[in-house]
Amino acid sequence: MGIYLKRLTSLSLTAFLAALLLAGTVLPAGNFSVDRSVLQQAEKKYGREALRRLTAWEELIARDKSRADRDKLDKVNRFFNERLRFDSDWDVWGVEDYWATPIEFLAKGAGDCEDFAIAKYFTLKAMGVEDDKLRITYVKALRFNIHHMVLTYYSTPEAEPLVLDNLVDSIDHASRRSDLVPILSFNGSGLWLAKQRGMGKAAGKSNRLRLWQDLLQKMSENKL
Repeated sequence: MGIYLKRLTSLSLTAFLAALLLAGTVLPAGNFSVDRSVLQQAEKKYGREALRRLTAWEELIARDKSRADRDKLDKVNRFFNERLRFDSDWDVWGVEDYWATPIEFLAKGAGDCEDFAIAKYFTLKAMGVEDDKLRITYVKALRFNIHHMVLTYYSTPEAEPLVLDNLVDSIDHASRRSDLVPILSFNGSGLWLAKQRGMGKAAGKSNRLRLWQDLLQKMSENKL
């Protein structure tokens, strides 16, 4: 995660985050399904287990009847933490810095912290959780002395956020995660500089930034 911290203040990273999040429209709420050709490609390229993971993800979203956001959070956090393996970009993709789409992540079966946070974000959006309640958040994980990414959920703008973390299975309020120091958070509509464990200071609208179109294109085409 060190490479990410070095780029936090750069236009390229800010644009990248915004471009990635604009791709949220790729995952529609309601009658969600993964294109059959994508399932076939995943099985051919990554094996039977890739097909099983993608099919299970499809069912998780399509069959969800939960009324409460907290129930959705629990389901999604458990799904990814139990089924996907935490590994470095070097080991998974052979590069230092790669942000996988949810479909790539599920097909591979492994990824690092940003892949978990991004996949949870898009999955919850597809299950009907409002975008302004979700933030992908960069933190310093003091226990491991690394820069890390988690997903945070705000029931209201003033509420203390809940933290969804691939390194910790329980979903806890931020005040109980003294091992995490927030740095930056973002979602489909904005970017915020962290201020302690609250909402943070607004740092612009992410929808004005349109770089990294290759990633958006990859998500829109469900490429593997």
